[in-house]
Amino acid sequence: MNNYFDYAASTPISQHVLEAMKPWETDNFANASSAHQAGRASYQAIQQARELIADKIGALPSEIIFTSGASEANNLALKGLAFKHLDKKGHIITSSIEHKCILNTCAFLESIGFDVTYLDPDSQGRISAESVQEAVRKNTVLISIHHVNNELGTIQPIEAFGAIAFEHNILFHTDAAQSFCKCDIDVDDMDIDMLSLSGHKIYGPKGIGALYVRNARDSELVPLIHGGGQEAGLRGGTSPTPLIVGLAAAVEHYPTEPTPDEQNFLAAIKQFACERNGSAYVVPTTWSVTFTSDHEVKRFTSNYPWLISQGSACNALSNVASHVLTAIGMTEEVARRTYRISLPPYRINEK
Repeated sequence: MNNYFDYAASTPISQHVLEAMKPWETDNFANASSAHQAGRASYQAIQQARELIADKIGALPSEIIFTSGASEANNLALKGLAFKHLDKKGHIITSSIEHKCILNTCAFLESIGFDVTYLDPDSQGRISAESVQEAVRKNTVLISIHHVNNELGTIQPIEAFGAIAFEHNILFHTDAAQSFCKCDIDVDDMDIDMLSLSGHKIYGPKGIGALYVRNARDSELVPLIHGGGQEAGLRGGTSPTPLIVGLAAAVEHYPTEPTPDEQNFLAAIKQFACERNGSAYVVPTTWSVTFTSDHEVKRFTSNYPWLISQGSACNALSNVASHVLTAIGMTEEVARRTYRISLPPYRINEK
């Protein structure tokens, strides 16, 4: 689709991914838990994928737990830990601009007795390390703050968050659905204990993601899905070999250079009176743009009938202003003139 600019919501499957998945859909469709030769071949393919994904973030293969996507991974991280603390409950620190799956999970945990602190961003969508430090309590069991915001593209200082969590012996989780493969991530250097990722944000298939869990085999997480012991006992269910292989292929062949779409967009947006949100702390492919007037909005949409979002895809069917935009101080009227234009993603050179 030449007019599609909503890549932060979903990317197409790349040709590399399609080719990697096909044999496991048609030729060797065996259950990876089966003891026969075909089952062992599926198991080995999954292990190779696990190794490749683990290497991408400086983790061990045994610490990669495959899920149906980042939403499930986020739920497993938060609920899985909370369910271990049901007797005493506890305190969780997150931000007010997280993805809805984090916010709704936190709301559920509040309903069963947990305390949650929602940190507000500055006007550019950044959460400060100082606010995280100030929010820490004696009974804080988890800090969960995303790496890159899905609406603004703002990059959060998660290394600083991880250092605070490590200092206080608190687990640190980050939703990396919008940063995995785009940004450099090292779970040891950043003191990350859990990290969520998704396939369909990086040219992989929908329906597959993963949760990195430090020392997964000794983890305190309570499974959300009990099954036959798959994924170190943390996520039951038959392993979807084609999807897992596809996720690994997406990581292996993730693009390192921008497409011509980026330069074309940069030339186009200069024609309009608008302001980019997020300041300098943003990934280059996600643009939150506020137009100065309804006239400029109409001029832009008439000249460029692109498939874009107002806010994120999970807010698209609502008439309510995005929680992210209101959190950075926008009125509903200004938020209505704000659009997310997300270009084909690629690896950012942060050196």
